[in-house]
Formats: sequence, C-alpha cells, structure tokens
Amino acid sequence: MGGSNNAADALFILLGAIMILAMHAGFAFLELGTVRKKNQVNALVKILADFAISTIAYYFVGYSVAYGVNFFASADVLAAKNGFELVKFFFLLTFAAAIPAIISGGIAERARFYPQLIATAALVGLVYPFFEGIAWNHRFGIQDWIRTAFAYEFHDFAGSVVVHAVGGWVALPAVLLLGARRGRYNKNGGVSAHPPSSIPFLALGAWILTVGWFGFNVMSAQTLDKMNGLVAVNSLMAMVGGTLVALMLGKNDPGFVYNGPLAGLVAVCAGSDLMHPLGALVTGAIAGGIFVWMFTLTQNKWKIDDVLGVWPLHGLCGTWGGLAAGIFGLKALGGTGGVSFGAQLVGTALGVLIAVVSGFVIYGILKKTVGIRLDAEQEFEGADLSIHHITATPERESNW
Repeated sequence: MGGSNNAADALFILLGAIMILAMHAGFAFLELGTVRKKNQVNALVKILADFAISTIAYYFVGYSVAYGVNFFASADVLAAKNGFELVKFFFLLTFAAAIPAIISGGIAERARFYPQLIATAALVGLVYPFFEGIAWNHRFGIQDWIRTAFAYEFHDFAGSVVVHAVGGWVALPAVLLLGARRGRYNKNGGVSAHPPSSIPFLALGAWILTVGWFGFNVMSAQTLDKMNGLVAVNSLMAMVGGTLVALMLGKNDPGFVYNGPLAGLVAVCAGSDLMHPLGALVTGAIAGGIFVWMFTLTQNKWKIDDVLGVWPLHGLCGTWGGLAAGIFGLKALGGTGGVSFGAQLVGTALGVLIAVVSGFVIYGILKKTVGIRLDAEQEFEGADLSIHHITATPERESNW
C-alpha cells in the first residue's frame, strides 16, 4: 500500500472515530433529557467518566485481548503508515466505549458512581473485547467452526450484536440486580410516571446519535477501497422505517418517536453492507415496533425499570439485527449473499449468552462486595453524594 493510500485511509477512519466520539454526546443528552431534572448533572458526568475509563481499559488491556496488539512500542514505530493502526484503535475504542454508555441509560437514577466505573473497566477491558475478538478477529477458532457448519461465518458489519446486543443484554442483569427506582411501582401494582425532564434535550441526543451513526456504519469499512454507499443508504432507510413505525405504534409520543430511528439504526448495523435498501427499510420498521412494544411491556407489565429502555432498544433490536442480516442479506431477498441464517443465529446467541452471564457475574460481585445502589437519601437527593462537589446539590424534588 502506498503512502498516499495510508494517509487517506488514516484520515478516513479518523473521521469515523470523531463522528462516533460525537455520538457519546448523543448518549449524554438522550439520558439527560430522559431522567428527572435532579439527576441531569450525574448523567453528564457519568458518560464522560465512563469514556475516560474505557479508553484506559481498552488501550492497556482490551485491544490486546481482541486483536493481540499492544501500543508499547516507540512512537516512531507507532507512527508507521501515517499512524493508521493508532487511529484504528481510536475508532474501535469508540465502539467499545458505547457499552457502558448503553448500560448507563438503563441503570440511571439509582446506581452508584464509582462501582459503575469498576464495571466499565471490566466490561471494556475483558468482556467486550473477548466477543469482539471472536466476531471480528477470528479468535479462538469459533468463526472457523461456524463457517464449517453453515458455509459462512457470523457476519456483523458494524456491531448490531458485537456492540448493541452485548451492551443491552449486559444492561438487563444490571437493571434487575439494582431493582426499580423508589416510588416507580406502587404496592397495589400501579406505575408512577417519571416523565422525561426535557424533550428538547432528548431529541437533541437522538439527532446527534443519528448523524454520528453514519460514521459508525459507513466507516466500519475501515479503508477507503472498501467504502460503499450502499451502507449509507441502508442506514438511512432503516432509520426512516424505525421512525415511522414508532410514530404509529407509539401514538405520537415523542419519547417513542425519537427512539424509533435509533432502533432502526441498531438493527441495520449487522447487515448494512449486504441488504437491499427495501430490506433495510423492513428491518428498521420491525425494530421500531420491537422497541415500542417491548419498552411498554417491560415497564408496565413486567415492572423492569429500565429507564431509557436500553434492553429493548439495544439488546432486542441488536439481536433482531443479527438475525435480519441472515434474512435480508440473502440473494433471494435482494441482498448480496454470502451470509447464512444459521450462522447468524449461532453468532447472535453466543453474543447474548456472553453478555448475560458477564452482566450477572460483574454486577453480582459488585453488589455483594461494594454495593451498586444509592441509599435512600442519596436517591432522593438525585445524586451520588461522592460527586456532589462537582456542582451545587440539586434542589429536592418529589417523585411524580
């Protein structure tokens, strides 16, 4: 590869990393707008602190677990190929850091700050890169076994399963072990509404995520010669499909409407390089329905207090995306082929299994040792008191 191509590829993937880094502002504002006013500052601090811990964990441990590469060589060695390997690390770090950002939305308003940072280090340093290495770097021979059994490997172009399903399914045990927010569910079986504190901030977060997602998906090609506009248009169509279905099924509720495009984008990540745009539209539309239906079911019937609905949005829509790549990626349904539904089923199930087991182990150990939940006074005040020095104590607010 010539020097000019090295520079172009390095710039290409760097722009992708910057776009996904901006998506973390989207995670922050989405959570900020959804939680109650007294918890807004904590949401902002938590997302930034999680990203910092993720960077350290992934640089020193996680990237080596996934790819067998470390960055302890001299700077002149690291600068080879215009520093392409370094910006590739930066790009993949932004994916890894999405795991705690996803979980943050589910455990909001009652999780302790520092235990969550410990969980972030374990997840980004070990759990996420373990499955990332399996799916994207042929670690442990599992992809070879899947190809032998089903003719094709497990395919996840931009992380429907590797990032979103794993994040969402890790979040579910964390939410269950934490329990519901105080006052959320009444003894008589009723549900107390905790409405979003700011629809404009929620919408801003969704828009930032949506725009950044085109870097998330398109730049997953990692080099310019592999870039394909099909990924961009499929992402667009899935976003639109998710929006319209969420609008209809959510009965114009802005919380559902602005999560609809995110559901579609989560689902299309895996097969965005394989599907026909009409297949992507259907994939996104089904994802929009999954989110609205399952968010309502988990919150109101099953009494699972997943604040931002990260299990339905990322866990279930990501799972659907892994399977959808094995359906709409088939040539018979207009796709480019080179994929098997059986391979997608096995790979997706493996990701879910690793996530669920890891979630229960990590958060279970933390719960037994240092504790993961705020005490009653801290939760009522709306913050982990250990970070109150960052800002003035929020004004007391009663639960809705």
